[in-house]
Amino acid sequence: MAYLNKVMLIGNIGKDPEIRMSPNGGRKRVSFSLATSRRYRDNNGEQKEQTDWHNIVGWGKIADIVEQLGIRKGMSLYVEGTLTNRSWTDQASGQKRYTTEVNMDTFQLLTPRGQGGAPGAGNYNQGSSYSQSNNFSQPQGGAPSYDAPMPEGDDDLPF
Repeated sequence: MAYLNKVMLIGNIGKDPEIRMSPNGGRKRVSFSLATSRRYRDNNGEQKEQTDWHNIVGWGKIADIVEQLGIRKGMSLYVEGTLTNRSWTDQASGQKRYTTEVNMDTFQLLTPRGQGGAPGAGNYNQGSSYSQSNNFSQPQGGAPSYDAPMPEGDDDLPF
C-alpha cells in the first residue's frame, strides 16, 4: 500500500524566522510560524474568519536561503513539506509535551518586490522559489503556477 504525507500552505509569517545550529550535528535549522486563514458564514449568516497557526521547520540549505532572502514577519509564503510529530519531556514541569510541525521541503516567496518590510526583499522577484532538491530559481514565465490572493491592507493580517 502506498502512503502520502504532503502539506501545502499559503499564509503569512507570524514571527521572524529563528535560525539555529543543531547541537548534535551542526546543521542549520530555521523555524517560524505561518498563519493561514479561511472565511466562512456561521449559522446566522455572519461572515467569520478562522486563523490556524502552523509551526514550520527547515534544515540545511533551505535554512540558508530563508536567511539570505531576509524573510520576515508579515511576508506571504507558499510552503510545501511533510507533517512531523515530536514529543519531549518538559524540563520544568516534567510533563510530556507534543507538537506537530511542517518540515519544509520547498517554499515560494509571494510578497511583491519592495513590500513586506524585509531588508533586501526588493532584490528578489515575486515568485522566486527554493526546493530542498534543487537550486534557488525563478520559475519559467516569472509567475507562480497558482493563484494566491494578496492581502489588501494591514487589517487583513491575522497578527
